[in-house]
Amino acid sequence: MKIAIGNDHAATDLKNEIMEYLTQKGHEVINFGTDTKESCHYPIYGEKVARAVAAGEADCGVLICGTGVGISIAANKVKGIRAAVCSEPVTARLVKEHNNANIIAFGARIVGAETARAIVDAYLSAEFAGGRHQSRIDMISALEK
Repeated sequence: MKIAIGNDHAATDLKNEIMEYLTQKGHEVINFGTDTKESCHYPIYGEKVARAVAAGEADCGVLICGTGVGISIAANKVKGIRAAVCSEPVTARLVKEHNNANIIAFGARIVGAETARAIVDAYLSAEFAGGRHQSRIDMISALEK
């Protein structure tokens, strides 16, 4: 699977850990995030990942900032993106199963590396359930028009 990843300065270390983890699991990772701890603007990286996912250049995305919230808000401004903040694995599984989220986000100041890996695993192993959930996704997509 091809996974786009992005981060701001608050999440450089955790991004590097997650990139290594995903690569070890056999995924191709495209790094759209900053590689320094110099203060930067998370909307830039949220947009880069979102545009790559929306364009089909990546199968899904992972975003990391201090809380996961700001970067996910930025990503959700891109048409076709359903980015969801996850602080634990159950939510990560459900956002894929029920919301067909194509990007997950979490906060480097909120979760540690072990929890981040569990969140990524739960999300990547889940599948969209379809059925009654599809009509809700269609309603969300209609809001973009």
